[in-house]
Amino acid sequence: MTVEGAAGEAYEGVLLEEPTTADLRAKVTQAWREFASALAAVLPGLQPGSYVDLTLDPTASGTGTAVYSVSIRVLEDGVVEALAVGNAALPQEFRMDRAAVADLVALGWSPPGVLAGSGDSFGLRSSQDKATQLATVVSRTLRDVYGAPHPAFLVYLVHDDEDEPIDASPLGTARHEPSIDLDDLDALGDGTALDRALAATAEDLVPLEDRVRTVVATMSKTTIDQLQVDADGDIGIRAGSAMVFVRVRDNPPLVDVFSPILTEVEPTEQLYVKLSELTNRMPIGRLYCAQDTVWASIPVFGRNFQSVHLMLAVQVMTGLADELDDRLHGEFGGKRFFGEGDKPAAPKEKGGDDGHRPGMYL
Repeated sequence: MTVEGAAGEAYEGVLLEEPTTADLRAKVTQAWREFASALAAVLPGLQPGSYVDLTLDPTASGTGTAVYSVSIRVLEDGVVEALAVGNAALPQEFRMDRAAVADLVALGWSPPGVLAGSGDSFGLRSSQDKATQLATVVSRTLRDVYGAPHPAFLVYLVHDDEDEPIDASPLGTARHEPSIDLDDLDALGDGTALDRALAATAEDLVPLEDRVRTVVATMSKTTIDQLQVDADGDIGIRAGSAMVFVRVRDNPPLVDVFSPILTEVEPTEQLYVKLSELTNRMPIGRLYCAQDTVWASIPVFGRNFQSVHLMLAVQVMTGLADELDDRLHGEFGGKRFFGEGDKPAAPKEKGGDDGHRPGMYL
């Protein structure tokens, strides 16, 4: 399917819907208009082999390990292909329902596997001379389907086949992922500018996993070799009766600080309401229930990694997990990680695994 199809024609020339409510909504709509216009202006000037990667920042949006992204690639003869993340790449609790999938198809996206090379992603083929329509579809996908509340929640990178950055005009209020060339260091001089440059460059020289382990070891006042690391590479940190794990994900770069607050708990409406109320009061992170396990999660964006962000996430999670497992256990039952003698809720057949391996901890 192409943007030139019926769905694409329906959106031609219309960037976003007009607001019908308060002034705040009008400002948000205007921000999306500006983002779409900027994207439409950038695409025609890109050479073959260029990419525009757009990602909903999970640390800002609260989507945890669910990373919603759209990647645009410029091919020969002005052809443009775009890929939008599909359910296969999303955690179970964040997968799109049938209505959302239908919305993607209505916007012009082909289902995963239909467009050659799309794999598990939704695919779309257009051309540089139809950049306005393509930018409209991408904007509506990020806003209406993936739920990005504002373009400021987006992180973007324009690069070539070798992942070298390409200079491009700003995409509205979306945040650019900065990079630095080692050859430019000599021009920066001494002082804080050079320090920042070296720190940014370290992202390419030192793997994210090594930097994360260094931070956790420092906080734990131990060495990297003495960290408690399981077979999956997750770092374990005991917090009273709770256990906190630090997991590094490669694509996209993300550090997830999470804890199985309770296992073998019976999901009820009261539990979901309680978790929603607690999440709304948390400064960062979220609480959710998957199958029979209550999880707490605080994601840290891996690109432009800042050790202070990980330190804050670990500090918050260790205190939160140790307090909440006791409080929620007293109200809803289940089993704490180190809660000897805890009696689980009524037994039930376990469902699938959402990636955190519930039930294997105890």
